[in-house]
Amino acid sequence: MTTTFHAEALLFDNDGTLLSSLESVTRSWTLWAHEHGVSRERFAAVELHGRPAAEIVADLLPVPRVPAAVARIEEIEVEDVPRGGVTPLPGTRDFLHGLPADRWAVVTSASRRLAEARLARVGLTPATLIAADDITRGKPDPEPYLLAAKALGVDPARCVVFEDAPAGLRSGRAAGMRTVALATTHQAHELEADLVVPDLSALSAQVTPDGIVVSLRAGNGANRP
Repeated sequence: MTTTFHAEALLFDNDGTLLSSLESVTRSWTLWAHEHGVSRERFAAVELHGRPAAEIVADLLPVPRVPAAVARIEEIEVEDVPRGGVTPLPGTRDFLHGLPADRWAVVTSASRRLAEARLARVGLTPATLIAADDITRGKPDPEPYLLAAKALGVDPARCVVFEDAPAGLRSGRAAGMRTVALATTHQAHELEADLVVPDLSALSAQVTPDGIVVSLRAGNGANRP
């Protein structure tokens, strides 16, 4: 299995891939759960990472309460961003530096408003952003990544997806894309991808006349299926 990928476009999940917002997420959802009478035990049983807020809320509250509760968690999370706890992950800035703006996109399960707030916090302004507002079916459905490829005008088979969550990796595979998993929020053995690395600092990206070459840096560990 090669550790070099030749691509026309690179597609990145946001939280857990480009940046970490775990501290902010924990504060925000803890407050939200308290406001909405969700017990600690019930809240702990729900998977948060890599899922749209609407899906999470629907697992916790009756249907009539969902729309207002979704609006409330977005408000809480956006207001929490300036408090800290949103930071770039190792290698993010170096890896993205020099990539043509029309050759990469961010594909997130967060709302556009929240994603833009977190990205701005770490100084990132992607030209193409696919957010929860843009989709009808979230990850692991392939729709989010297929939309990103379409927005960039690139064949899905010529895209590489960078993800930290199993659902996102399944989404990329279902879209017919190659996948690179970052072991930032899950253990490497929990991640199924063409290549598994600790974070983006393990990789380099070189722009060529034919596209982008992504390679494993010498001396960096990686796991391959």
